[in-house]
Order: sequence, then C-alpha cells, then structure tokens
Amino acid sequence: MFKKDSFIYIAGHTGLLGSAILSQLRNEGYINLITKTHDELDLTKKDEVETFFMETKIEYIFLCAAKVGGILGNKTYPASYLHENLAIQDNIFELSIKYNIKNIIFYGSSCTYPKVCPQPMKEEYWMSGKIEETSMGYATAKIAGILASKVYNIQYNTNKFICLIPNSMYGKNDNFDLENSHVFSALIRRFHEAKENSDKDVTLWGSGKPRREFIFNEDVADASIFLMKNVHKLENRFYNLGVGIDYSIEELAQIIAEIVDFKGKVYWDTSKPDGVFRKLLDSSDFLSLGWEPKTDLKRGVKITYDWYKDKKCK
Repeated sequence: MFKKDSFIYIAGHTGLLGSAILSQLRNEGYINLITKTHDELDLTKKDEVETFFMETKIEYIFLCAAKVGGILGNKTYPASYLHENLAIQDNIFELSIKYNIKNIIFYGSSCTYPKVCPQPMKEEYWMSGKIEETSMGYATAKIAGILASKVYNIQYNTNKFICLIPNSMYGKNDNFDLENSHVFSALIRRFHEAKENSDKDVTLWGSGKPRREFIFNEDVADASIFLMKNVHKLENRFYNLGVGIDYSIEELAQIIAEIVDFKGKVYWDTSKPDGVFRKLLDSSDFLSLGWEPKTDLKRGVKITYDWYKDKKCK
C-alpha cells in the first residue's frame, strides 16, 4: 500500500516530471523520498544500480529518468537515445523483480504511435503503422519499455509494472537548451530572448501547422501519484494521458508571445521539418478511473515562463 512512510525512489528527480513528482510528494507529507543525481548514480550501469538497490530500501519507483530531446537531438544522436534509454529501462526493470519492488511507473511517449494515425489516438491504434523517423531511436526504446511493462507482469504474475503515456509535457524544470529542447520550452526561450534583445521579428522552424496536445508537468505528477494509490483499478496495459485539446504550433507561439509580451513579427522557415502533423491522445480510459487535469494551457504557460524568468535572473 502506497503510504506516507513508504520508501519511494524518484529516478530523474531534477528533470521536468521527476521534480514535479518530488515536489508534490513532499507537499502531501511523504517522508521517505529517495533521490540520486546522475553524478551519484549512473542508471545505465547495472553494477552501480544493483549496489544502490542492495543498500537502499525501496518500495516504489517513479521511473522519470531518460535521455530526451527535440527534433534536432533525435535526428543527430538516434543511437545514443536508443542505447541509453534501453539501458536505464532494462536495469531498473530487472532489479525491480530481483529486489521485490512493489510498484514502478514507466513513462512511454506519444511518439511511439504511428506517424499517420487516426485522431484522437486510442490505445488500440498503437503499433498499427510506421513511427516518425526523426524520433526513431528514442521511440524504439520507449516501445520496448511499454512492452516490457506488460510482459514482466505476465511472466512474473504481478501487477507491479505500470505504464503511462503522457502527451507533450511542459512546465518548471524543463530543458531550455535550444539544441536539445522540445518545442514548448524552445519557444519560451526564443521569445524571451527576442524581447530582451528588442528584436523586431523571430523566425521559427517549420510551417507552424502541426498540432500538439500539451499537458502540464504538475498534472502528470498528480496523475502518477493517483496511479500509485489506485493500482487495484488498473489492467495490464498502458494508459494514455492528455488533456483532450490540441493546438497548432502557430497557436502555441501566439499564446507564448502574448504572455512573454513579445510584440514583433513571427516568420516560419518551411525548409525545416515539421515532424508528425498531429498528436492528440484519447485519454478517456485513464480519465474514467477518476482523475482529471487541473491546468489549462495559458495558466501553465504563465507559470512556466515566470519560473524561467526567475531562473534566468539567478
């Protein structure tokens, strides 16, 4: 049972999702929260991970640690995204069985759905077509993790492995490096710097026409904790997690520019790739369990931008 004194390991606690889970658990009064930085523990090295499991009393795991990035990073280093994510997943899954972890949540990705897929994307459409090649290495690793969650439960006759596929996440503690960030954080940085530099215009990648569904990291954290408390409701399958509304990248850019207060013009470089045209998840199965998102996009953008400004000033 997931209790306030349970020993809980948040893998990737400094990242976008892990930091939100850690913060919410603290706010709810959980007292035995276990964290390790990458310098303290390399999750791709099984001997290090096993020593950590042997020396640490762990009951529950939120597996937020992963190598992630945007279009440029995925196109440039596909083998690194594949290898590092597979290694992390394999080590944690194997050792979760060996050391009798009670429950672990693994996070898949909407990029594991087919490039051309009916919208909104139902879980039954998964693996029904080819994935987008620009995210091939990362997506392949995530597909392996999604399948692993199911087959480990089958082989070991357990329900300990839980799999959640959140759509495009954003929020505090995101990666704002333009070479490795996703579109949301990249736009915040681009518009902020353009405003600071008094630029008259900003040129963005692609056409601006592709549509994406964005979910605030604190909502995904809340959903994750909800899952740990309601394992008895779950089937041996993955669940989509989204808000049910998508926006074009152009609409997102307009919202961010307004909140940043950038008043210049926006141009689109159509020679750059767009990626998948639309990714909207059908999250009705997850929502039927009794959870719902709390943060609309404009409020989430403002919270994220305020955090980014505060971070930049330090």
